[in-house]
Amino acid sequence: MSPTASRPALVLAWFVAASCWGASFLFIKWGLEGLSPAQVALARVLLGSLFLGGWLLVTRTRLPRDRTTWAHLAVLGLFFCFLPFTLFAWAETRIDSGLAAVLNATTPLWTLVLVLAFLPAEKVTTRKVVGLLVGFAGVVVVTLPDLAAGAGGSLLGQLACLGATACYGVALVWVRRFVIPRGVQPLVIAFGQVTCGLGWCLLAAPVLSRDPVDLSWTVVLAMVALGVLGTGLAFVLNTAVTAGLGATFASTVTYLSPVIGVVLGVVVLGEELTVAGVAGGAVVILGVAVGQGLLRLPGRRPDGGPRDARAPAVPATAVATGAAVPPSRGAQPPAGQPDAAAPPPPAGHGAPRARA
Repeated sequence: MSPTASRPALVLAWFVAASCWGASFLFIKWGLEGLSPAQVALARVLLGSLFLGGWLLVTRTRLPRDRTTWAHLAVLGLFFCFLPFTLFAWAETRIDSGLAAVLNATTPLWTLVLVLAFLPAEKVTTRKVVGLLVGFAGVVVVTLPDLAAGAGGSLLGQLACLGATACYGVALVWVRRFVIPRGVQPLVIAFGQVTCGLGWCLLAAPVLSRDPVDLSWTVVLAMVALGVLGTGLAFVLNTAVTAGLGATFASTVTYLSPVIGVVLGVVVLGEELTVAGVAGGAVVILGVAVGQGLLRLPGRRPDGGPRDARAPAVPATAVATGAAVPPSRGAQPPAGQPDAAAPPPPAGHGAPRARA
C-alpha cells in the first residue's frame, strides 16, 4: 500500500493492522488446539518470513550484506520473535486470549523503562514517570485477583505475558541503539528479525517442538492467518500508515488492538469478561497514553516541564504493533521504535521508522 493513498484508505489500513494484531491472540489459541507453544511460534515466523520475503522481492528491496547488521538482527530475532512468541503461546495454555491481549499493551511501558535505563540521552520527565506508575498499577489490578486466590497456573501465564512484553522492550531499545543508526529500512528490519527468529525456533525445535502434531483445518488456517496477517501484512500496512498519516496516528494501534483481542475472545471463544481485566486493561492503556504524551498532564508540556507553546509533543510509538517515530529532536528515533517507540510484532506482536 502506498503512503500517498487517500486518508480514508490509510485509516482503513490502520484498522486492518490493529485488527490483525488484536486477532493474533485468537489465532494463537486456535493453533494450540493441535500444536505446542513452540510449534505455534515456529509456524508463525516461518509463514511471516515467507510473506515478508515475498514483499521484499515485489518492492525490490535489498538486504544488508555486512555481518554486523545481521548480528544485530539475530539479537532482534531472539527478543522480538522467538522468546516473546513462545512465551505468549505458552501463556495462552493457562490464560484467556483476551487477557493476553490486554497484557501485551504493557510493551510501551517496558520499553520506556529500558529506554530510560540504557539510553542516556533520554530525559526522565514527570510525564514518563506518571505514565509508568499508572500503567503498572493497571498490571497490578489485572493480576491481583489470581494472586489473592492463589491461582498459580493463571498467574504464571500472566507473568509469561509480561516476560514477553519485556523482551519486546529489550528488542525495541536494541533497534533504537544499534540498528536504526545503521540506516536499515523498516521492511528489512522486519524481514531480518522474523527470519532470524525462524533460525532460533529451528535451533530450539529438537528440544521444544517434539510434541505430536494434530493438524486440523482450524489449526492450519489459524497459523496461516497468524503468520501472514499478524506477522506480515500488519507491518506492511502500518508502515504505510506511519508514512502517510504520521507516527502519532499510527501509534494508536496500541489502544485498539487490545480491545479487539478482548472482544474476539468473548464473542468467538466465549471467554469471561472480568471486572479486573477490563478495569486493569483500561488503566494500562491510560498509562501508555500518558507515557507516550498522547494525554498531557495539566500545566505541563510534553517533556514534563512547564508548558511552552514552542515545544510541540513528540509522542513515542506504539510498540507491540510497531509504528515509527520520524527522526526528530534528541532521542526520538523512528521505527517502530521507542521514545518508548518501536518496530513491529506482534501480539505479542510488533517497527521501525516508516514504520513492525
